[in-house]
Amino acid sequence: MYLPKLEQFYKYKEMEAGVLGIFDSPSAIIEAAEKTKVKGYEGFDCLLPYPVHGIDEAMGTPRSGLPWVTFFAGLFGCTIGISFQYLTHSIDWPLNIAGKALNAWYAYVPIIFELTVFSAGIYTVVSLLFLAGLPKPGRRILHKDLTSHKFGIWVPKDAKGYNETEVVSFLKSIGGTEVTVVQPEK
Repeated sequence: MYLPKLEQFYKYKEMEAGVLGIFDSPSAIIEAAEKTKVKGYEGFDCLLPYPVHGIDEAMGTPRSGLPWVTFFAGLFGCTIGISFQYLTHSIDWPLNIAGKALNAWYAYVPIIFELTVFSAGIYTVVSLLFLAGLPKPGRRILHKDLTSHKFGIWVPKDAKGYNETEVVSFLKSIGGTEVTVVQPEK
């Protein structure tokens, strides 16, 4: 088990200005991410068309905080399910049918389960959309092949130790097939 930390709830930042390096394979992007982390560029990101196992460790990113959101949202839904049914059956509308106890918790289980799952799912999706900055239909496209078969490393202009010419030469030296300097849109 791990404890939640603030850096686990990373809010996506738009890619305005920086350097983008394109790589051809998952193994190349993992190796490049490790070298970029060792080089000391903070805030770099890997842009992938599909999940690549081991990229989080290569980048040095902390584990996501979304499981904590899911856990506490499920706990909230469970509490609401129990409280609502108990208050309704025992206090607000106490009907004794066939001698059944007014607080027969085992009859509450289906509703408790449904509210737990519903609450956990909804809050997780809303949190994911918020942290990812979605929806945003006017998002900038950095390279047309990043969504199909190419991999990219993005080093933003505000990264620690950023020098445009050094970053370009660094990305080329670690195997970047295409390195592009991205300027902010006006």
